Amino acid sequence: MPEAKIAPSILAGDFANLAHECTRMMKAGSDWLHIDIMDGHFVPNLTIGAPVVTCIRGALPKGDSFFDCHMMVSNPEQWVEDFAQAGGDQYCFHYEATTNHEALIDKIHSLGMRAGVAIKPGTPVEAVFDLAPIVDMILVMTVEPGFGGQKFRKECMPKVEILRSKFPELDIEVDGGLGPDTIDIAAEAGANVIVAGTSVFKANDPSEVIALLRKTVEANQKK
Repeated sequence: MPEAKIAPSILAGDFANLAHECTRMMKAGSDWLHIDIMDGHFVPNLTIGAPVVTCIRGALPKGDSFFDCHMMVSNPEQWVEDFAQAGGDQYCFHYEATTNHEALIDKIHSLGMRAGVAIKPGTPVEAVFDLAPIVDMILVMTVEPGFGGQKFRKECMPKVEILRSKFPELDIEVDGGLGPDTIDIAAEAGANVIVAGTSVFKANDPSEVIALLRKTVEANQKK
């Protein structure tokens, strides 16, 4: 079973002070920083692009932090080089955004990044079975991509259970509505990478929430 990784989503942070917010999360004990890239096409919202990631990377050098770039974009092939140059560590594209999955994964790997593939709540888990052996992570969305602060959809957990059963060594990430009230069901299903936004960034003590999320994942891994 791969180790627990807690990845606060900077979408819930203060965009006027992103470098400070990212540094704050790393000091609070996060393993990864989850960076939501939205283009206003694949999803209706618009966030940040590679130039902003470059600036954040300037404040958090490689080796000190891991940038998990969640690409909620149309034509994800277009942006691989930009995010590699910006300092991304993982490029997680949406299965629904392309038909050239294997070529895209090869391109991501060729530029030195880990490759992830994400699926929306309505996408059947079987869609990514053939890709699982060649990606580094599968992200199961537990909300519709595009907006933060949505309610966790527990009906997505059977996908996580199936993936964990079939691919026990794979990083399986969940994103959307995760926090102290929902971590149990995600951890029991087999998720080991936990994206949490509001529940961490708005907490009085983010380090306590991060520690709780990790402890819950690790406890379920020992069962």
